[in-house]
Amino acid sequence: MGLQTFSFNVSDPPPYRHQLYSKEDLLQAKFELLSKTKMIDYANVVYQEIHGLEGSEENMPDYDERRNEALGRLEELQEESAQIMQMIQDPVVIQQLKQDKLANVLFLTQNFDFKPEMLDSLYEFATFNYAVGNYTAAAEMLYHFRILSTDFELNASALWGKLGSEMLTQNWDTALDDLTKLKELLDQRSFTSHSHALQQRSWLIHWSLFVFFNHPKGRDGIIDMFFQPQYLNTIQNSCPWILRYLATAVVINRKRRNMLKDLVKLVQAQSHIYQDPITEFIECLYVHFDFDGAQRKLKECEDVLGNDFFLVAVRDEFIENARLFIFETYCRIHQCIDIKGLSEKLNMDEHEGEKWIVNLIRNAKMDAKIDAKTNTVVMGTQYQSVYQQVIERTRALSFRSSLLASNIEKRELELANRRKGRGGQVKEGSKPQQQQAQAAVVEAQ
Repeated sequence: MGLQTFSFNVSDPPPYRHQLYSKEDLLQAKFELLSKTKMIDYANVVYQEIHGLEGSEENMPDYDERRNEALGRLEELQEESAQIMQMIQDPVVIQQLKQDKLANVLFLTQNFDFKPEMLDSLYEFATFNYAVGNYTAAAEMLYHFRILSTDFELNASALWGKLGSEMLTQNWDTALDDLTKLKELLDQRSFTSHSHALQQRSWLIHWSLFVFFNHPKGRDGIIDMFFQPQYLNTIQNSCPWILRYLATAVVINRKRRNMLKDLVKLVQAQSHIYQDPITEFIECLYVHFDFDGAQRKLKECEDVLGNDFFLVAVRDEFIENARLFIFETYCRIHQCIDIKGLSEKLNMDEHEGEKWIVNLIRNAKMDAKIDAKTNTVVMGTQYQSVYQQVIERTRALSFRSSLLASNIEKRELELANRRKGRGGQVKEGSKPQQQQAQAAVVEAQ
């Protein structure tokens, strides 16, 4: 088994990605990272590239010593874990394992001479495989370790390792499952201090970006998770820069427009701590209604998205949806819209802007028409009158009033029964009262 079995490959970068850092700096950073792992061969390749030694026999300092040491330790761990590895790789054994960990341990002890210290060997072997870059094997070992181990701390550590392994091998479906399990584990855990809880959730938030921006369901997942109170609190107190990714997820996810109001409040509340072109775009458009400012920030967003590791793939989609946000907001304020002026606010030329607006009106079936003589868009949307809005918002009041009256009546009946010594039994409402409540429900609907 080699000591460099994996490197995280990224597909060819899009043409709009810029060289923000020099190649030499990137190679040096990569070497410093690899030097802390057991991927000796991979680190040596990077070292040779840094110093222009490709193809030569000159290696990095201590290469032979570190490589022999790592290979020796690998052989020791293989021998120590050989027996339990034979168990977990046997299909017959796997089929008989259950959800009950104690029952599994008892089964293996009675039939395969299992000993508790074997789990320690398995865990150490898995972590060493992770260190040398054999992530597939590490994920499999950590999976079986969690099936058998009852140690909470080691189980939590194994789940972190398995999540990392699945992400590095780009198994996004399994990684999403592990991310969900890890989130549930952290939510149920009793932390010794608030700082420890903040640290664990902060790590999970950052790791989750790899999953959410690669999995098809990630757009919903990031919104559902990050808007939960405990994770929202973590973002606000520990990592406000995550607002960039949450804001992008809300903008590109048309199914979750209902979260836009919450996002605007969050961006506005955190503006004194963190700002970038994406959050400033939201603030300009929905807080200040500054369309010229939103236009400038949208141009800056193109550069930010084009150079962000997680967001580069959704750059065009973000720009398209951001233009739609500008158009919708602008249309709510203006009845007659100049196409040339609106195209400028959308960062488009007049011809391209007119074509985009026409397609949008046609596809969205908006109540609007284009006046070719004046080159304007005339909005025909009829807004609800104030009286109709009051009617809509008070429609359910009759049902709520009936429900409140019924609860009061039950409470009074319960108190009366207690005074009479009848054990405080509550009787159901009378039939006419039930019919009245049902009629109120129908009216509310």
